[in-house]
Amino acid sequence: MAQNLLTLSDLTHNELSTILKESMRVKSNPEIYTGKLQGKQIGLIFEKPSTRTRVSLEVGISQMGANAIYLGNKDLQISRGENIKDTAKVLSRFVDALVVRSNSHETQEELARYANVPIINALSDYAHPLQVFADFTTIIENGLELENSHMTFMGDCNNNVCKSLLRGASYTGLTFTLGAPEKYLPDEAFINELRKNGSVIHIQEDPAEAIKSADVVYTDVWVSMGDEDEAIQRKTDLKQYQINNDLLAKAEKDIIVLHCLPAEYGQEITEDVVNSKYSRIYDQAENRLHSVKAVLGHFF
Repeated sequence: MAQNLLTLSDLTHNELSTILKESMRVKSNPEIYTGKLQGKQIGLIFEKPSTRTRVSLEVGISQMGANAIYLGNKDLQISRGENIKDTAKVLSRFVDALVVRSNSHETQEELARYANVPIINALSDYAHPLQVFADFTTIIENGLELENSHMTFMGDCNNNVCKSLLRGASYTGLTFTLGAPEKYLPDEAFINELRKNGSVIHIQEDPAEAIKSADVVYTDVWVSMGDEDEAIQRKTDLKQYQINNDLLAKAEKDIIVLHCLPAEYGQEITEDVVNSKYSRIYDQAENRLHSVKAVLGHFF
């Protein structure tokens, strides 16, 4: 059975570390991956809209000499009722890997169950592993060692990005603080599992305290795709967790700010912070390209 990347748990610690090193290497020397996937066919199944994920994948696949086949939400017979098992078995005979951006994580798990080629998660409601590689690459290139650094995630800490970062932190020794009200924290069993494996995870409801010792502060939209019915309540509950200049002034270190984009200015972050000296957000977005090439290289 092919190796998959549905969550970071599908990788060993050494594999994650190797991919991060390759991400830095390919950014400095992009020519080393030219032609690495020559002749490969990579299917991109996208049930959700995308900017950075889709473009970084298509550009990266092209630069590596392979062909990307984009399959949107209505391009496959799944949209008309064909079962995932048949889709997985048939597409496995045409392509060398499937990169999947799905509404439900269960869709990816079922594809992985029946496909004979790697399934790579390009976002689901549960996990976003490709984002973590770009994020950690950005932290490292700013001179920080993951095992000696402290990240604070502000706002909705129960979303797919935060949970993937927590999983990545458990592999790297990155200290983590969750800055959120209790109802926006990950499941207690999930946190306890990571702590049993050695993760240092703090929970802090006071935003000023949450950011105080951080080297990196990260935020994401408060209303993710699928949460639109809760929009008004979420904006009320999380308004004090906005990343703005007043909050950043309470940090004790030279802090950097990350956001996976798209951003809702005036909600989880202010526009002036995105364009400030603290921000590495556009570098982070660029690193989606370099890191996804390293991930694809890992599978071939």
